[in-house]
Amino acid sequence: MIGKKTVVYTSGTFDLLHINHLKMIEYARALGDILIVGVNTDELVCSYKSQPIIPFEQRMALMKAIKGPDIVIPQHSLNHADKVKKLHFDIFVVGDDWAGKYDYLKEQGVEVVYFPYGEGVNSSNLKTKIYNSYRQLQQMADNHFPSNVDTTRHPKQKKKNRKK
Repeated sequence: MIGKKTVVYTSGTFDLLHINHLKMIEYARALGDILIVGVNTDELVCSYKSQPIIPFEQRMALMKAIKGPDIVIPQHSLNHADKVKKLHFDIFVVGDDWAGKYDYLKEQGVEVVYFPYGEGVNSSNLKTKIYNSYRQLQQMADNHFPSNVDTTRHPKQKKKNRKK
């Protein structure tokens, strides 16, 4: 608590910003007076999953641009014990895909809320969907030509005459 204001902290990668990110931020915003959003650095994300599609600086800018956060900060660690002391937050909100991971914050007097993230919409699923759509379009383009047409050589290239 800062003064008599309840401080809420939430964090994430926020790669491929989607509706569940916005719902979680909106929910966190409603729980207190000051909302601090931590954005995971690229280095931190790479320590536990694949490289984000959207670079860190752009993800920070997106979080600053949306309605909800009062403060947006870089997050360099998944351990929030030090942040409780520095930022004096009372409530920590995180997606329920991390259920149980942050219960240690309760020992520091922080209320931990595992937000019901929702099914089907997350950055990993979006990446898979985009990749699968790309592959399907690529296959359709590759199969656009009749099977007897050589699509590997440029149309202006002439076949070499091997007859002598």
